[in-house]
Amino acid sequence: MKTYYKNIQEFIEELDKIGELVRIKDAVSPEIEISKITDIESKKVDGGKALLFENVVDNGKKTFPIATNLFGSDKRMSMALGIKKLANAGDEIDALVNTNPPKSFGDFVELVKKALPLTRIMPKLKRGKAPCQEVVKTGDDIDLSEIPVLKCWPHDGGRFITLPLVFTKSPDGTKRNLGMYRVQIFDKNTTGMHWHIHKDGSHFFREYTKEKKRMPVAVAIGADPATIYSATAPMPRGIDELLLAGFFRKKGVPMAKCITIDMEVPADAEFVLEGYVDYDERRLEGPFGDHTGYYSIADMYPVFHLTAITRKEKPIYCATLVGPPPMEDCYMAKATERIFLPLLRSVMPEIKDYFLPWEGVFHNIVVVALDKEYPAHARKLAQGLWGQGQMSFCKAIVVVDADVEPSNLQKIWELFLDNFDAKQDVFIGEGVLDVLDHSAPNALRGAKIGIDLTRRIEGEPQRNISEVEPMSQADIKSCEDFLKNNISQFVEMNADDGFCAIAIDKGESRGRNILEKIEQCELFGKFFRSVAIFDKEIDIKNKSKMLWKIFNNTDPSRDIIFAEPNLTIIDACKKNRADGYTREWPDDLSFDK
Repeated sequence: MKTYYKNIQEFIEELDKIGELVRIKDAVSPEIEISKITDIESKKVDGGKALLFENVVDNGKKTFPIATNLFGSDKRMSMALGIKKLANAGDEIDALVNTNPPKSFGDFVELVKKALPLTRIMPKLKRGKAPCQEVVKTGDDIDLSEIPVLKCWPHDGGRFITLPLVFTKSPDGTKRNLGMYRVQIFDKNTTGMHWHIHKDGSHFFREYTKEKKRMPVAVAIGADPATIYSATAPMPRGIDELLLAGFFRKKGVPMAKCITIDMEVPADAEFVLEGYVDYDERRLEGPFGDHTGYYSIADMYPVFHLTAITRKEKPIYCATLVGPPPMEDCYMAKATERIFLPLLRSVMPEIKDYFLPWEGVFHNIVVVALDKEYPAHARKLAQGLWGQGQMSFCKAIVVVDADVEPSNLQKIWELFLDNFDAKQDVFIGEGVLDVLDHSAPNALRGAKIGIDLTRRIEGEPQRNISEVEPMSQADIKSCEDFLKNNISQFVEMNADDGFCAIAIDKGESRGRNILEKIEQCELFGKFFRSVAIFDKEIDIKNKSKMLWKIFNNTDPSRDIIFAEPNLTIIDACKKNRADGYTREWPDDLSFDK
């Protein structure tokens, strides 16, 4: 197995050799068509294959090949990082951390320097002409339409570069950031620059704005796989992502000086966009079909003005498609989960393991296995996680004992069935939320829920647990009859293993009123541990789809009732003004609409 790949084309060639690549020779369009094919492939067992579209026709002209789903499997993501298994992505970091436990990420960087000479993993300036500058266009020759940028979903606001490596630096030039922020094409030489308010690119932009300075920006498309991944990694502010790329490569990333701005980019990139962002200019950007499975709402964002486009003589345009999980970004997120576990444990050593279900789209729920030592330890852990980097965005934290595998969702559900007392085990707070969280009444902040499923120890009150009784067909009919007679919006229900899913035609009605009617019926508390209502178009026999809706559509303080004796009732429907929701509710992503 190769330790690293020089560039993305070398990676693609290797995928082809081992049967991990499908070459598509039929003529295809970058508007929707490539996305449809990629969506189908990425949802196959184990993520399907990487795709190389060799005959891309854009506006009637044949253009550059397009590669998608490059990292969309455990195997390909492991290859990208030069490791044997994705599950072991953090092993080398774990060994370093355990050598001399660091107190901070800065301490970890010092450990890396000892294990691998800094001169070996630091990015290096390439001498001579860089491959990414074999073709150079400036001034009036700049034309973004020459690049086959995808329009991914039918209601996207335009075409978006979805796998960009966005390079920025602090105004004093001492700190560099590499992030992955989508880029919407506006015209031949301007784009949107969608860095979220919590991201480092946005932080640097605020510094330039304070000083009323123009901000230089470079966007690379395609690089070696480790560098592409590192652009997505949640590195602490001030730590260069290229160090992480060098760590996995065991060799520094070769860099090239930009031609029109004072920035450096990976010398082996396929395309490079050079330019600037003015501190006082904004333009409407979006909507965009995002990784949450919904369209993110259009909003005002900075404008990126191009001063140059450079590229290889024969480049491959690299793109990713994000949307309802599972998709390619799920495997990239799994790498992050594994890589950053040792660093999280260095701050909170009581953590044995953790798991972010795909249905939670990385920031809505995490299950954590705790080596419990004292009363209220689970609450202390959850509150501590809400103060750690991107964990601060997590809406729900479920804590289990160290002997429970966090990824075993069936076991987690069994704990809910047999070991859950809502009055004692639930704690609700408030904090920051990801900008893409649409369920909260207000943007960027909202309710968070912690759930303690750990065993009771001395000093903690005992749970008051009622057993869930088995149901007969007559019992099911009684529940259905109650719903038909008391809830006019009722469509159908499905009962399975202590969980009742109810489809409703909600319309403009208030969700909590429906939950309260369900609470009034003793049958539900007798036979179920949880009841959830869903919009009528949701398949209430599809567990993954229902989890996705629960994690994404629920505000813990508004949409959950904890009823007697141990029943949790959840509104996983779209919200409206009757629910007190005044924001714009995003549409689900679909190629059928």
